[in-house]
Amino acid sequence: MKSESLLLPERHALILEQLSAEGRVLAAALARELNVTEDTIRRDLRDLAAAGLCQKVYGGAVRVSPGPEGGTLVQRMERQQDGKSRLAAAAATLIAPGSTIFLDAGSSNLAVAEALPVTPLTVLTNAPSIAARLLEKAHVDLIMIGGRIRHSLGGSVGATAMRELELIRPDLYFVGACGVDVLAGVTAVDYEEAEFKRRLAAQSKTTAIVATGSKIGAVASYRVLPISQLTHLIVEADTSAEVAEAYAAAGTRLLRAGA
Repeated sequence: MKSESLLLPERHALILEQLSAEGRVLAAALARELNVTEDTIRRDLRDLAAAGLCQKVYGGAVRVSPGPEGGTLVQRMERQQDGKSRLAAAAATLIAPGSTIFLDAGSSNLAVAEALPVTPLTVLTNAPSIAARLLEKAHVDLIMIGGRIRHSLGGSVGATAMRELELIRPDLYFVGACGVDVLAGVTAVDYEEAEFKRRLAAQSKTTAIVATGSKIGAVASYRVLPISQLTHLIVEADTSAEVAEAYAAAGTRLLRAGA
């Protein structure tokens, strides 16, 4: 048990260290570990959240989402390329022949586009970079959701795109997510983007997220959907059993990428 004389900066450093290692902290557990009151820990978490170092959730805090990676969709795909390719190969096993799928803007979903099974498919996307890759695949009936392209997102999420969503009911929607957390759910950094994803998820038969390790436990500003409404979560091979069990208990089906 830590001493009650622990200085404030030292306490904050320990909280941030635990956030970095585990992705979340619980106020009650921290209070016991640091031998202080829960009110003290809640004040600490408010201070850290105000500084942008964590996001408060009920009972504790989670690490903040790093937000969209810099660069274009293709440039982002080049980072962690092997890991994303393994995740995408696992994701491709969820795609049934003849189905209609939606690939949201995102570098992980660009990897899914590369890994699509060679079978007749209808693929919709709001990302020009993904559409460009799919033009090379003769077995894909490609439909582009249009409107103004948001460069920071790599896709369309505005009024035109929202109107076009009214016409579609995908069998499987690969959601692009900035954060995936058991308590906070699936989140995005942009308000309009989150609304686009919410509406499309509600109109899709099933949903899936390809989640690199940095997305697990991260929380962005705007909620898309709770974990209980996410059908599939594809995670990296080295995801701990404890983390995997927590997401499965929250109501989603876990699929691990191959080693």
